Amino acid sequence: MSFQQGLSGLGAASKQLDVIGNNVANASTVGFKRARAEFSDLYAASMYGVSATATGIGSRTVAVTQQFNQGPVTSTGNPLDLAITGQGFFRMQGADGQAMYTRNGEFQLDREGYFVNAGHYLTGYGVDDKGQVIAGPPQPLRVDTSNIGAKATTEMILGTNLDARAEPPAKAFPNVAPGSNTPDPDSYNYTNTVTAYDSLGVSHQVSFYYVRRPDAAPVPPATEGTKSLEWDVYTRVDGDAVATAAPVPPATVGAPIAATQLQFDSSGKVVSPAGSFLLNQAVTSGGAPLSIAVDMTGFTQNAGPYANAEQRVDGWADGVLSSVGTSKEGYVEARYSNGQTKIVGQVVLANFANAQGLQPIGDNRWVETYASGGAKINAPGSSNVGYVQGAALEDSNVDMTTELVNMITAQRFYQANAQTIKTQDTVLQTLINLR
Repeated sequence: MSFQQGLSGLGAASKQLDVIGNNVANASTVGFKRARAEFSDLYAASMYGVSATATGIGSRTVAVTQQFNQGPVTSTGNPLDLAITGQGFFRMQGADGQAMYTRNGEFQLDREGYFVNAGHYLTGYGVDDKGQVIAGPPQPLRVDTSNIGAKATTEMILGTNLDARAEPPAKAFPNVAPGSNTPDPDSYNYTNTVTAYDSLGVSHQVSFYYVRRPDAAPVPPATEGTKSLEWDVYTRVDGDAVATAAPVPPATVGAPIAATQLQFDSSGKVVSPAGSFLLNQAVTSGGAPLSIAVDMTGFTQNAGPYANAEQRVDGWADGVLSSVGTSKEGYVEARYSNGQTKIVGQVVLANFANAQGLQPIGDNRWVETYASGGAKINAPGSSNVGYVQGAALEDSNVDMTTELVNMITAQRFYQANAQTIKTQDTVLQTLINLR
């Protein structure tokens, strides 16, 4: 009987060495999960059960299971690299549409802008025309590598404090000297320049000049000499003459006025205009005329220094894709050379009721089986999956020290089982030599 016990022991030790060897071979494989050989003992049984004096007939390999504990995360500086911190798997898709799962986050963009790893596509949620994520069936994530295109400026929201102590300027605006196109600084109190873009993405400098109106006339019960609560705002585009503006509402596009009048109440808040006014200006670039709704309702008139507290302007020039980044929640953001960004999708993570039931298919990939249960797809950071870390990779979770110690132990097991066979052979030889 010892021959069978020794042989089964040799087989078990050999299987353990195979598993350890595979672990060691993949110690540098990104996202690799070490395996563990699991064994059970064997007993010969009859219809009456196992004898009380039975010694067992050896061991057998029950399973080789992978251990999905977290591996170390290493920063790589490559924005396309992704690591999972916590539970979950990246959901990949083959060219045939088959779903597969991996922890290897070494991604690249192919020539069509898709995230790929070893020829398979990373999947996630797509976005609609407004850049809003659509939580539907996962689909291959793609970054549009073409130019983002220009967008004309249509809105300016400005917030500025005009010093209530300011005196009206000494000269009437603009008081431009012959041969010059620059207003005399003595004809205005403050100025501010904002960049706007036309429909072709050509930039234009929109300058605002703020002029304190003369002191208000006595209006009962006002006292003569009371500071005016009104300012004139003149607008110039690229140094050209005052642009055409129209109040909104009521909008009369093209109705020329010398200036927009800002009127404040006694607490320093704007009371007129109550909304935006249109700034209209033809451009020489060949693009459509500028038509910008300017909102100055956030202005204040307080006894404090002139200060621009808010300046929000839409529109941009054309730009090329400069980089791609991913947030911890899996949002994939494309960044362009003109400073614009947009969300192009969201990486999803999959989890399983029994991850050890997954079937490995090579290339650090698994497919679901009946034993694993179906994939539960969620956005990173949800209740049953971890987060995504960009510009980083999860290393193999193989601990070389542990594996080398296990290797020595398995070697001793192999030697010991071989010794039992050798001893049994000696015993049998003794019996055979009996006369």
